[in-house]
Amino acid sequence: GMASGEPEECDWGRFHEWIHCLCIVTFDLELGQALELVHPPQVALSERERTNICYLAFPDSNSGCMGDTEYHVRLRVAPEGEGPRLSPAHTTYNGCTTESHRADAGHLWGFVYFRQTRAPDLPRGYFQKSFVLLSRLPFVSLFSRIAHQIAPLFFDGGTRVLQDAATAIGNWPTLAPGTLQLPFLGHKYSVTVGEGEPDAQEDAAERIVSLHEPESLQGLIQLLPHVQLLWELIITGEPIVVMASSPADCSHLVHCLSSMIAPLGFSGETRPYFTIHDSEFREFTQRQGPPAVILGVTNPFFAKTLQHWPHTIRITGSRAPSVATSYRTHLQQQKSLTRQVLGRAGRPLPIQSAMLRRHLLELTQSFIIPLERYMGSLMPLMRDVSPFGAPPAPHHFRQEDFLATLPHAGPQLTTTLKGDWEGLYRRFFRSGNFRAWHELRHRQLTHALQALHLQALASVDLAAWMEGKHEVEVVDMVLKLRQKIAVCSETSRQTRDRLEHQLHDIEGRLPEDLRLLLRSGAST
Repeated sequence: GMASGEPEECDWGRFHEWIHCLCIVTFDLELGQALELVHPPQVALSERERTNICYLAFPDSNSGCMGDTEYHVRLRVAPEGEGPRLSPAHTTYNGCTTESHRADAGHLWGFVYFRQTRAPDLPRGYFQKSFVLLSRLPFVSLFSRIAHQIAPLFFDGGTRVLQDAATAIGNWPTLAPGTLQLPFLGHKYSVTVGEGEPDAQEDAAERIVSLHEPESLQGLIQLLPHVQLLWELIITGEPIVVMASSPADCSHLVHCLSSMIAPLGFSGETRPYFTIHDSEFREFTQRQGPPAVILGVTNPFFAKTLQHWPHTIRITGSRAPSVATSYRTHLQQQKSLTRQVLGRAGRPLPIQSAMLRRHLLELTQSFIIPLERYMGSLMPLMRDVSPFGAPPAPHHFRQEDFLATLPHAGPQLTTTLKGDWEGLYRRFFRSGNFRAWHELRHRQLTHALQALHLQALASVDLAAWMEGKHEVEVVDMVLKLRQKIAVCSETSRQTRDRLEHQLHDIEGRLPEDLRLLLRSGAST
């Protein structure tokens, strides 16, 4: 027990719903950056993953980051077959959230806390170590705080701290939609998982407003004159490189950029901090057209290797932040935006962030509403849902038909921003963001139509339908009802009960020999 000083046993199943593992990366004179420790030790990391983690865990040597530096990274991991699979809790969570917020089988998020201090007694005169928390979940606001809590304790207290942290996380509630209380080393966080509204929270808990959105938009506020341009580049899924002087700056700005179009999901790849040693270096720097990635870098070498990238943001401290691009915006920038966001001198950053977030949300909603309205028109009419036919599919999304709705039902209904909206939609249609949005909406419409079809089948008068029908048709209907009842478990209890009632009713009207034959068929 606890009294004997033995560490409490950790619930590793629960721990892995939230966190993949904790790593310590150190600087070794012979090896350079080396993985000193992985907790729990049974977590298998491939050689490539270990190498990527080691390089991502340290700022580039030219950053001159003394003291503590905190940032986040994202790395590609072995495909499903080889690597650790998603847990059932991840799969359930993924079903209730948008693509960009899902647990990802192909990537890990890393939350880095790097410490560099002068230490005359060490061979190089420096202490250099990084704590890295790895997770499949893009919960930047939560895991940055957890790393911020564990790392300093670890640097002082060693591995016992990692055991205590893991035990605490193993005691968290299961990863599921809703508002959860997460106690951690004398602290308590209140978070909302999934797309729900936050419930009441305990007074003692620190409320994390959003698990995935940045809390401050400071990175974008320094780029206010370019906000309209950046929003268009993000919504159309353009490749962007962010050149900064520290991993903290570039990872923050990449995070801000990828969440600019919320609630629309950003479906591109993000690398909040990327090094020249990364295993994807060749892939991302090749000449034939950059991939749809937002890349954060600090090594000046990238200025050369990425000069063919179409859009480059520089926030390197010495000069004013700038955006180099030949892209012409489709919409005019709102003239009063800078005044609206910055307000009078001395307005606090959280208020500036809230004003900018509101502007971006209104812009995105003006863009999405016409698309949602058109998507709704692709739903077949109720009278076309026949209980006897197959469930109808949504009508096809035809881009030209959608564009034809713009003059009378376009963004001008909700925004005063002028410009070439049609040209912007055409670019959007070529992006992964459109594909992901359309796939999600199409799936939702299909589910809705299947539910309506089941309701129609559950409420039709089958006795009247049976009159004059051939036995083969009736047997078909029995088999169809059984199949519908089998898939109906997720939908409403009521529909299922009515379908079962329909099935018994039909079976009761069949000749006895046929009824017995169908019964024996059902049990095999």
